[in-house]
Amino acid sequence: MLIYLIGYMGSGKTTVGRKLARRLGYDFTDLDLMIENDYKISIPGIFQKYDENAFRKIEHETLKKTLSFENTIISTGGGTPCFFNNIEMINENGFSVYLKMSTKSLYDRLINSKKKRPLLTNKSQVNILNFIEDQLTIRETYYQKSLVEVKGENLDLDNLVNIVKNFGDKDYRKSEE
Repeated sequence: MLIYLIGYMGSGKTTVGRKLARRLGYDFTDLDLMIENDYKISIPGIFQKYDENAFRKIEHETLKKTLSFENTIISTGGGTPCFFNNIEMINENGFSVYLKMSTKSLYDRLINSKKKRPLLTNKSQVNILNFIEDQLTIRETYYQKSLVEVKGENLDLDNLVNIVKNFGDKDYRKSEE
């Protein structure tokens, strides 16, 4: 089974993904690290050398490569589900979990990691907060297409393990009305 962790940057996808993989005996892949290894350039480097559109195309192609994996937890980038048909591709081929966090919690986590986050570079603290709010408003539509949504703050890993283990026994897909 493929389990895709989605959510805004700083929501804990990589940290939770590693822990979840250990608990389930799965492999773990971070989509951003996969891109950096495949293309021999950092994510900030891609943004500097090219632009966000070029990055999103690379990200989409890299996401496609994960479809051949087995028993893997995949930590996606914060924008991954929001471009092309990525969220549909994720849901058709795996189990998506949205790590939902408040704007304030995300801000508190991200304020000191601007250098690693190309979308936050050169933004003031006030601008970062506004940027997060604005992006969440847009991205929430895509994030909510996940099969399961869990609170990222104080995440109960045991609960998430049970949800994943029971996925085959239960239909977690949200009803479309």
